[in-house]
Amino acid sequence: MNEAAINEEYERIIQLLDKKRLSEALNRMEAFTQDLSDWTLKNSLEELQTSYRYMLQYMQQGVTDPERNNLYKKLLSTAYKLTDKTRITKLTPGSIEYYFDRRRYHKFVPLRTLPAVQMDLESYTEDMAVNKLMHYTEKQAAELGAIRRRHETAVSELFYILWLADPWEAQEEEEARAFLQSALVQINDLSLFVSALTLSLMEFFDIRKMMLLFDAYQHSANDVNQRAIIGLALIIFRYDKRLALYPEIAARLKLLNEDAIFANNLSTIQIQLLRCRETEKIDKKMREEILPELMKNPNLRNVKFNHEAPDEESGQNDKNPDWEDWMEQTGLSDKLKEMNELQMEGADVYMSTFAQLKTYPFFREMANWFYPFDMQHSAVVQTFSTTPVKRDVLLDTIYQSGFFCNSDKYSFCFTMMQVPEAQREMMAQQFEAQNEAMNEEKNYDKIIAYAQHADTISNQYIHDLYRFFKIHPRRHEFKDPFMESLNLQNCITLKDTVSDISNQLSLAGYFFHKNYLLEAWLLYEDIVKVNKGDAEIYQKMGYCMQKNKGYEKAIEAYLQADILKSDSIWTNRHLAMCYRQLNQLDKALSYYLKVEAAQPDNLSVLLQIGHCLLGLKRYDEALNYFFKVEYLDSELPKVWRAIAWCSFVIGKHEQAMKYYTKLLEKETQLMDYLNAGHVAWSLGQLEKTVKYYATSLAMSDNQESFLELFNKDREELIRQGINEDDIPLMLDLLRYYR
Repeated sequence: MNEAAINEEYERIIQLLDKKRLSEALNRMEAFTQDLSDWTLKNSLEELQTSYRYMLQYMQQGVTDPERNNLYKKLLSTAYKLTDKTRITKLTPGSIEYYFDRRRYHKFVPLRTLPAVQMDLESYTEDMAVNKLMHYTEKQAAELGAIRRRHETAVSELFYILWLADPWEAQEEEEARAFLQSALVQINDLSLFVSALTLSLMEFFDIRKMMLLFDAYQHSANDVNQRAIIGLALIIFRYDKRLALYPEIAARLKLLNEDAIFANNLSTIQIQLLRCRETEKIDKKMREEILPELMKNPNLRNVKFNHEAPDEESGQNDKNPDWEDWMEQTGLSDKLKEMNELQMEGADVYMSTFAQLKTYPFFREMANWFYPFDMQHSAVVQTFSTTPVKRDVLLDTIYQSGFFCNSDKYSFCFTMMQVPEAQREMMAQQFEAQNEAMNEEKNYDKIIAYAQHADTISNQYIHDLYRFFKIHPRRHEFKDPFMESLNLQNCITLKDTVSDISNQLSLAGYFFHKNYLLEAWLLYEDIVKVNKGDAEIYQKMGYCMQKNKGYEKAIEAYLQADILKSDSIWTNRHLAMCYRQLNQLDKALSYYLKVEAAQPDNLSVLLQIGHCLLGLKRYDEALNYFFKVEYLDSELPKVWRAIAWCSFVIGKHEQAMKYYTKLLEKETQLMDYLNAGHVAWSLGQLEKTVKYYATSLAMSDNQESFLELFNKDREELIRQGINEDDIPLMLDLLRYYR
């Protein structure tokens, strides 16, 4: 089997296991493992098949077994593990994917053990602390450089030890737990540890690694625990259907659910993950609307997402008023404000800016895509001065930024290498002046606090993940989690965690705000099943269904809203709109009339009432409403059109022709020419009739479509006095008209 066939068969077997069709899955697994020389794996599969057959036989014989369900779960989990192992075993020898390439490489160049790497990472912390106490010299700088390089080599090895690891045995789990609990390993290294653990679980599930991810969530450092909860969210979403087989996961979640902080953290992570859906839209807007518009104006240096205060020394704003006019005229000002608001929400507005800046050598090392921004990283030190004598203010500003993710901070640093020293110095002076000003305004501490806040850290890390799965040169070799819905509400494993009403309302509100209306509807539906919803919730439910053309469900929700908050103009109008869509015009009319009572001069409502009356063939009443609309706004062609048709069907042909003539001077629609032809024929104006019909025919897609429209009005023409025998003659006459 080739690589694609192996992955396809693997997915088929997993789907069967997800559906608990274990017998079929085992049959396919037998064929799947047939060409393997791994006899341990084959023996395990035979034992699994035998155990399952015995269980089914005992069941057939009516044997009572209180442990049957637990045994079945154990057999299912074993089947999952064997399927995962078979895929890895089959792909490792020949797959061109980076993951399997590294597995082959490290068979010949073995990685060290985790405890050995831990010693290196712990000694780095001590070595750096000692060196910083010494008087700064060139020799010390060289020693620091060597220490950094040894550390970065160890960090890279740490990543591969975890990412490429087979399912852990008990000893490996204990070694990993000891690493996580080490007080001497830097927080940045522990953060990478969590990322590597998450990526390893994405390759295949391992309950021991999963449990350690739970441990990492309870680490005291936000950098570590926020990566852990994001990892848990992604892994639970990916393997939700198999996690019920592991009682230890349910037990750990039950324990965490006792603390509301976990549910709140998960709710925050949920919205941040869902916010990634907007990144492509934002990226497109930046590339196609904002950046091209900026390139048209030479004053690029003045454009910022945040509004600056006027220069305090001059006491005036020195921006060119003409440029401000240009911003307003092009609509760019509103777009930039929108981007600023999105940025403050935590949206990823920098994807398009930094997407092209991931080609630096630094990013050739996969671990670096996940390593937190470190001012002591040798690649950064080469760019900026980080000596005790001179701290680079630019670097400090980058480090403290809560808006750039770690990956983008590195990109920015390497881009700064291309800037001449003199310009960098000038930029540093500007940043230093801004920092001093912020210190005076007591904003500096707020900025630092924002950057260190758990929400900020998690948001930055999600952006790091997004960049890896969307930009990495070998991204197509990885299953992109951001291609999934990432709606944790759908996860059975988290049903008790995500059921908190306040978090559900927050998430439903996010879905509604971003126009993910079906997901909002489902969530609101769950909410009202458990808690009585208020009028606003039912209004939103109705709106969600209405926008998805589920008019009957929308009406149900709107009626509930009407019970809770009667005489709402908004509810009545939307009920009318839904009834009209279902062609229940009498009910639609009753609700439009309620709206009219509150808003007697609302043109749109008056027009809709007129159309309902027209549909109910109450033409005289309809005309009264259309005339009222015309009185309030005499330049509405759609009103003229309605008046003309109503006048025609009640026999006021002269009046109808007056409005069609006026209409055709303003607009040229196919139906208007057709209907004007009807009126002209009723008035005996045959030359006009043929002219109007011929124009309508010319505007039609073809003769058949014209005839279909014409024949819909055949009965009305006869009612208006047209001889039925003349109709085919008129249609033939059109064929000769020039």
